[in-house]
Amino acid sequence: MLLEMRVAVFGILLLLWIFSPMPEGSTLAGAELPGWNSALAQRSGGGFGGRGGFSRPRSVTSVPRVNPSPSPSLPLPTPRGYPTFPGYPATRPPVFISPGTGFGFDLIAIVFIGGIILVSFSMIRGLQRAGTGIGVGGEPESTVARLRLATVFTPELQANLRYVAQAADTESVRGLADLMDNTAVLLLRDQAGWRFGMYEVWAGSLQKAEGQFDAWMTETRSEFVETYQHFEGREVVQAGYTPRAEPDGRYILVTLLLAASGELPKVSTPLRTSSARQALLALASSSPVTTLAAYIAWTPEASGEALTEQDLLVGWPQLELL
Repeated sequence: MLLEMRVAVFGILLLLWIFSPMPEGSTLAGAELPGWNSALAQRSGGGFGGRGGFSRPRSVTSVPRVNPSPSPSLPLPTPRGYPTFPGYPATRPPVFISPGTGFGFDLIAIVFIGGIILVSFSMIRGLQRAGTGIGVGGEPESTVARLRLATVFTPELQANLRYVAQAADTESVRGLADLMDNTAVLLLRDQAGWRFGMYEVWAGSLQKAEGQFDAWMTETRSEFVETYQHFEGREVVQAGYTPRAEPDGRYILVTLLLAASGELPKVSTPLRTSSARQALLALASSSPVTTLAAYIAWTPEASGEALTEQDLLVGWPQLELL
């Protein structure tokens, strides 16, 4: 009888393993390089931010330790004997599914097998959620979003971006959340100048979010010459850069990149002025608790430079007319 039970349990586990869907690992979204030429990549640009949220310990809130009082001593109940049945030496009563045939299952064995089945299903569901990056309730573990806004160039906006970059605290999650808020405020005040934009979102596991953030940040940094950089407390200014003035230059492109725990508010598509505003507010909604990484970039950064409409269309073909 014991051998039959073991064979039944093994068969159930084997069937669960065979017919359960394998967890699909979320692959990083391939960063599609824009079609800009090397001449465009020689324009100046600046960036600031950090990834301090990924190194932050994520432990549950500690519960105060309470010393329990001694448990009361109670008399143990006197065990009662059960009648034995022929051919069944156990002291607990058997439960016969088909009386009269001499075949039955022990109630404890049935509960044991059922528990194994439930635990197996729970393990399978947990592996599926871990592989796809989807947490409890269908919400992704983390989200990485990138918003690009091409707005009419003004020296005030260019100078204000440099000021926010210099004053930003790029070494703490609160500072990263604040720099995203301050940049959103600057762009919202300049809403009348918005002309082109694009918004993209990646959602997946926390383990892969940092890689996706780094991929998009690297792509953004390669689009210009970094004449100013303030990243994780280290500030670098490139000296000796000669501005490349264009007679038809009239735009400045600002890129906002954010990695956050959980899911960001939804943004309607295709991107228009109203949905670009939604995207800015969605990025600004990240708090110091949910912010994992943030990076702001703008081009051109050097005084006297501005992008032409041809630069935008050739360099960033994914931009949509707002």
